[in-house]
Amino acid sequence: MQVTRLPRDPGPAGWNRLLPDDVPPTPLEGKITADWLVIGAGFAGLAAAHRLSKQAPGDRVVLLDAVRVGDGPAGRNSGFMIDLPHDLTSDDYGGALDADLAQTQDNRQGIAHAAQMAQEYGLSAEAFVFSGKINAAVTEKGLAHNRSFARHLEAMNEPCEMYDAAQMREITGTEYYQTGLFTPGTAMIQPALFVRGIAAGLRSNRVTVHENSPVTSLSREGDWIATTPKGQVTAPRVIMAVNGHLNSFGYLRGRLMHVFTYASMTRALDPAEAARLGGQPLWGLTPADPMGTTVRRLSGMGGERIIIRNRFTFDPSMEVSDTRIGQVARDHDRAFAARFPMLAGVPMEYRWGGRLCVSRNNVQVIGELDQGLFSACCQNGLGTAKGTLAGGLAAQLALGETSPALERALSTELPNRLPPKPLARIGANMILKLQERRAGKEL
Repeated sequence: MQVTRLPRDPGPAGWNRLLPDDVPPTPLEGKITADWLVIGAGFAGLAAAHRLSKQAPGDRVVLLDAVRVGDGPAGRNSGFMIDLPHDLTSDDYGGALDADLAQTQDNRQGIAHAAQMAQEYGLSAEAFVFSGKINAAVTEKGLAHNRSFARHLEAMNEPCEMYDAAQMREITGTEYYQTGLFTPGTAMIQPALFVRGIAAGLRSNRVTVHENSPVTSLSREGDWIATTPKGQVTAPRVIMAVNGHLNSFGYLRGRLMHVFTYASMTRALDPAEAARLGGQPLWGLTPADPMGTTVRRLSGMGGERIIIRNRFTFDPSMEVSDTRIGQVARDHDRAFAARFPMLAGVPMEYRWGGRLCVSRNNVQVIGELDQGLFSACCQNGLGTAKGTLAGGLAAQLALGETSPALERALSTELPNRLPPKPLARIGANMILKLQERRAGKEL
């Protein structure tokens, strides 16, 4: 398996730029051996390495990543670890009742694993905290989505609370939102702080982490041999935690959808700006319409800031141009201005894009791809929780263990095939644009 091109994550990962410089990277150099090789140091790879370090404590575990930990997709998301159904193709995130009950159980297992790692490695509340989240609605259509989702949650026996406009203004400081649906089970993370903290904890637990070490080929000659630009790892068992990049290794081509979403982060607000904004210092909103705008307010390392996340594009090449970032930036600025007129003139300091991997039938790719080669991929837009779950389950499978969640994962069908490439790209982007247009002021 020759990997001829690597994905390109556009723009600086803003979350990571708020943190102090990390320890210098140690790219892989020379030939080494290991009992386990994990490829990818995002949520799935870190969870897999953690599970292996606990269940096989005498084994040598090597973790490779193509970039610095925190600069890849894991450090570019909005930082919501959501326990409830979160289907981006649904009007209100919900689906079939039985499937959503199982998905919620699995998401909570992933979040519990993340909480265990955060506690074990002494991560701060800024890195990981159970806070709940709010589905924010701007229009009557958004309110209808929230009411529909609330009825679905009631059928699931899940608690939720509807907020009115005054409560939303008290929380956010803005009059833009008319209602909100609060659910208590979400954990909020500072993504870069979280993944860097877990990677540091793994290093202290005898896991060898090599950054800036992209795998350029993977072959099996008895054991698996992974080659990087300056080194080579030989191991009998490999866990692929590379999400949609799995296609680049030759697996499930024509079945995985490569989607980018985009974010902008303001510079730190000065005290007068923060006072004009008002509201609470820490909160996170997901949109009532899945195609709408996610907003977070931060207060920690890097000062008080606002993050805007919206827009989705389908990009099978797994890279986007700087021109695209510029086009999306105008949409972000409009969304920011509409929500926060009291912050007129506050510029965005960081803008970036991040990759998602989605399957048409909303299934993950967790299983054994080949003898000794395991997958923890395709997180369907919920990489924080589902990625952590997938990494833990892939390690469990590789260790010869089982669980109800693993059995569910192994019983799912493969991702559905996509239409031919030109049709898939044109069709998917047309659908995304149509859904964004229908979102109206929710975007």
